[in-house]
Amino acid sequence: MKKYSSARWAVTAVLSCVLLAPNDAEACSNVLVTKGASADGSCMVTYSADSHQLYGELYYKPAADWKSGAMLEVRNWDEGHLMGYIPQAAHTYQTVGNMNQHQLIITETTFGGRHELEDGKGIVDYGSLIYITLQRARTAREAIKVMDELVQNYGYPSAGESFSIADTEEVWIMEMVSKGEGKGAVWVARRVPDGYICAHANQARIDRFPLDDPQNCLYSPDVITFAREKGWFDGTDSEFSFCDTYCPIDFSGARACEARAWAAFNILCDGRFCWEDETGSHEAAAADWLDFAMGHNLSHKMPLFVKPARKVTVSALADVMRDHFEGTPMDMTEDVGAGCCRTPYRWRPMSFELDGKEYVHERAIATQQTGFWLLGQARGNYPDEMGGILWFGVDDAATSALTPIYTNITAIPECFRVGNGSMTEYSPTAAFWQFNKVTHFAYLFYDRVAPVIQKHIKDYEQTCFEAVAKTDAELETLLAKGNVKKAVKLMNNTVNGLATGLMERWKGLENQLLVTFMDGNVKAMNEDGTFKLRNPEGSAVPASPGHPAQRERWLRAIVEDHGETLLSR
Repeated sequence: MKKYSSARWAVTAVLSCVLLAPNDAEACSNVLVTKGASADGSCMVTYSADSHQLYGELYYKPAADWKSGAMLEVRNWDEGHLMGYIPQAAHTYQTVGNMNQHQLIITETTFGGRHELEDGKGIVDYGSLIYITLQRARTAREAIKVMDELVQNYGYPSAGESFSIADTEEVWIMEMVSKGEGKGAVWVARRVPDGYICAHANQARIDRFPLDDPQNCLYSPDVITFAREKGWFDGTDSEFSFCDTYCPIDFSGARACEARAWAAFNILCDGRFCWEDETGSHEAAAADWLDFAMGHNLSHKMPLFVKPARKVTVSALADVMRDHFEGTPMDMTEDVGAGCCRTPYRWRPMSFELDGKEYVHERAIATQQTGFWLLGQARGNYPDEMGGILWFGVDDAATSALTPIYTNITAIPECFRVGNGSMTEYSPTAAFWQFNKVTHFAYLFYDRVAPVIQKHIKDYEQTCFEAVAKTDAELETLLAKGNVKKAVKLMNNTVNGLATGLMERWKGLENQLLVTFMDGNVKAMNEDGTFKLRNPEGSAVPASPGHPAQRERWLRAIVEDHGETLLSR
């Protein structure tokens, strides 16, 4: 998604009513996990769709057959205006969010690239490219082929984009840049080696790449010659760097973008990077790249792929998306900007000038402006009829729970349904608004409220893991007997039941937080979870948590600013 844009997209057939999915973004984050790096042998991709104007809802398009001559209407993903028409495929696959019925996952982050290439010509922009491809491709390699054909045939009017593309066997990172006035795009796609992970966050990451290894690297035939024609590269082909040529990094690209990829690697690698390249095997402390992540040494690039310290679980990967640089020099809970309640958020604008110097607030993976976020799980040990699961959540990942959505369901839960509320219309049955209410309470008293929310998240997600395991076993039995309709009904019931339970749980949590933490107090609790009362008929005993010792810097800042007035003795 783009760093600074706002709009809606729609991809529809002329002969059909269309699902209109709003999309607007400022910066997104993706983490990619191969099956050899995951605990259960699935391929996984995370995605946070971050925007101050994006409403959290789950897009759904059923599979369909189309008559010969049917045309597909393509609308700009960011701005919603009509781009044009392309021939419709004879058959389109079902899509649920950023995943289809064959367990193909496609997500993105926008890096923009060279300003000269921003106004590309054509019909299929980056958002349309994702959702059209999901309807037409079954595997990651097929998706790359379809995406190339679409931009070459119909043009690519977007700027630079990093795509995460995964199926049950392979995970790829693909980076694409418009050719500006020319039709089409130049691109490179690299397969993440099995057993490794990758991450990207609004900055191009593919550096040099193998030119003769189609099993692991694919690219447009003019990716190098186009750069030569523009005068951006004059070395040998083997020296060509995609990111250096088409998206030269600057301070912002490192500090606001690559820092998030570094954070994901740091967490999943336990602070130690292990990787291989053409020169051999390597191992080094993650801290060795802090100078790069913080924008101080732009030539000290991180590896594109690293090995995790242990096999990655769904739970561990979800927690990466909840990170605020905790435990690092960029920890957003530790500086005076966090206030007395250690709030890891900085309200816009993200940069400021003071006394002639420019400063920035950190941009972490978890952020307040997330519309929706997801963890796509392609499970090759199950057939496509039940294998794909989209773990889906809305609002800030740090204070929201993921719930499982089988990608072969036929009904979206009411709380995630498109049209149930909007950014300007409150709906009491929409998960987006319910989570926002709870999260806003956390922002007010983060250090005391967030742990309560996080406990609910863990408890709910554990319930989901158990429910999925039980449902999987029943689905295998049903599908083995050919009972496809019963299997779909079971998936619908499981998904809807969990989502409904999630809404009820978060409504109760909202009430609990208000009663427990109102007015900046914390009501004392008994071991059984009930409130301590002054007497059997009395009110609860409030306790003021005061200012934790680690917030001494915040108190000192108050004294420095206003101490003479506040001095009591």
